[in-house]
Amino acid sequence: MAQRLDQILVIDVESTCWEGKPPKGQESEIIEIGMCLLDVATLERVEKRSLIVKPERSSVSAFCTMLTTLTQKDVDQGIPLRAACDSLKQTYHSKQRAWASYGDYDRRQFERNCAARNIPYPFGPTHINVKNLFATSRALPCEVGMAEALELLGIPLEGTHHRGGDDAWNIAAILAEILRRTR
Repeated sequence: MAQRLDQILVIDVESTCWEGKPPKGQESEIIEIGMCLLDVATLERVEKRSLIVKPERSSVSAFCTMLTTLTQKDVDQGIPLRAACDSLKQTYHSKQRAWASYGDYDRRQFERNCAARNIPYPFGPTHINVKNLFATSRALPCEVGMAEALELLGIPLEGTHHRGGDDAWNIAAILAEILRRTR
């Protein structure tokens, strides 16, 4: 399979979470996958989409709903993680495209969740850590959160923070600005 370099697939996941440790027998699972395609030639954000994923080994806590706005009812209507990963491969060519996320959390969450469920990892080898790239490009002494990066760039945060599609859209704006400055 040839690498597709026309677009970068920007991903943001939301996962089940708790204020403290997970309740006994539960684990953090992907409940939303946000996607945004970034056109490499124009640096325009092409599409924003979100897939709601039904968790198998956890439930949505009140803390998680407060953070993400997602409820148990929302995720109960979601699709299985396997179907979401298949969609990434078929619709977004995720195995052939470079993909990006804000930090390594999203990559590691996919690795853990896919391994635990015997689901083939949906991405190819090229992952861009936008959080690290932003800090390095600005010579910051440490990494900063997505909202702070947008503020430092003078880009307004669009949509709802901690919703996958909106965060992927905003991360793509950060990546576009980093790439724009290298041209």
